[in-house]
Amino acid sequence: MFRKMRRFAQQIPDEKCIEILKNEPRGVLSVLGDDGYPYGIPLDHWYCEEDGKLYFHGAKEGHKLDAIKACDKVSYCVYDQGYRKDGEWALNINSVVVFGRMKLVDDPEKAREICTQLCRKFTDDEEYLKKELTSALPRVQCLELTPEHMTGKLVNEA
Repeated sequence: MFRKMRRFAQQIPDEKCIEILKNEPRGVLSVLGDDGYPYGIPLDHWYCEEDGKLYFHGAKEGHKLDAIKACDKVSYCVYDQGYRKDGEWALNINSVVVFGRMKLVDDPEKAREICTQLCRKFTDDEEYLKKELTSALPRVQCLELTPEHMTGKLVNEA
């Protein structure tokens, strides 16, 4: 069903892919948008080690949610900051693409956990977290991505 990576020599192991998903704060979610056009949107994510799923938050309405309700198949791409080898100008970048099914999270306690974990990726300020959970959580729609296929690779920009 899913294609094998063409440049398999650059493929990174699943463990490295998961490390990238855990450590990098954001990526690009792609959905099937209006009139069959792809729609890609940058999002923050939380990778949950307990269930192997990716979680997101956003507005309760809009293009992204309309697309997900019409077709739950999505892809999500994350890449790291990259590194340069001594004396080289080109970046070496690890990227991960996750294919899977997206669904809306309806459980208020799960939504609270998702928003808490997402906030903690960016700050350890507990007062800020408390304020956000009080003021913003009621206006947030959380999303759950269940991976069906994942690939990762190391690419040299040269």
